[in-house]
Amino acid sequence: MTGIMEKRIELEKRGRPAEEVKELNLDNCRATQIEGLTDEFSNLESLSLINVGLTSLKGFPVLPNLRKLELSDNRIPGGLNHLSGCEKLAYLNLSGNKIKDIETLEPLQGFSELKNLDLFNCEVTTLENYREKVFEFLSGLNYLDGYDRSNEEADEEEDEDVESGGEDGADGEDDEDGEVEADSDDDDDEVDEEDGVVDVDDSDDEGEEGEDDDDDLDDEEEEVGLSYLAKDDISDDEEGEDFEPGSGGVDGEEEEEDEEEGEEDGEGDESRGVKRKLEDEEEGA
Repeated sequence: MTGIMEKRIELEKRGRPAEEVKELNLDNCRATQIEGLTDEFSNLESLSLINVGLTSLKGFPVLPNLRKLELSDNRIPGGLNHLSGCEKLAYLNLSGNKIKDIETLEPLQGFSELKNLDLFNCEVTTLENYREKVFEFLSGLNYLDGYDRSNEEADEEEDEDVESGGEDGADGEDDEDGEVEADSDDDDDEVDEEDGVVDVDDSDDEGEEGEDDDDDLDDEEEEVGLSYLAKDDISDDEEGEDFEPGSGGVDGEEEEEDEEEGEEDGEGDESRGVKRKLEDEEEGA
């Protein structure tokens, strides 16, 4: 008869071969021990068995590439030696289990890559100097119950590094290349933005220059108009001066000639009067 865990495993595989599965979530599928999980899952990197009801790790398969293992909220009292086939294990969550003493953790000393261990809500956490003892017992450990040796909380990036293996492989190189490409794109964008700014500034400058030129033309036109007005005023004044009597203009000269003629006429009349008087006196004599 197929157990619940086996059915769940087949469902999670989704028709894929076991060796192609890298992540497996078997949370809440009730079982007291491992069922259906075999050594065929050789490339499995992350396995979650939260709240399954496990009382033993007997039968746990050899998973040489497993890095993250979630076993929280089960009833496991010990037997961590059954995890020995997971030599690359870096993150192990045993919170909410039945682990009571430091000695139970002894099999974990063989995991050279184990950096993050969670024993929260286990009886062992109530021991005196629990944290100091565990860090001393597992010298390669970086985080215990989410905090480092200085009681500083773990960063999410650290957890991601643990899950990804923190390896500087091809993916890392691709990421670096991606960063470089992203930087180059940013540089191009900055250059484009700068060019755009320059173009905008140039257009503004041209606009301002055009406005300045228009202002200059307006000023010149105003000056020219004022000069014409000034010349017209001057010419009008000159014409007025020319037409003033006695100002030395043409009309003035004619008036002077008329006056001279009048004087001459007056003199002629006086001489004619004198001559006529003499003639009259001679006739009377």
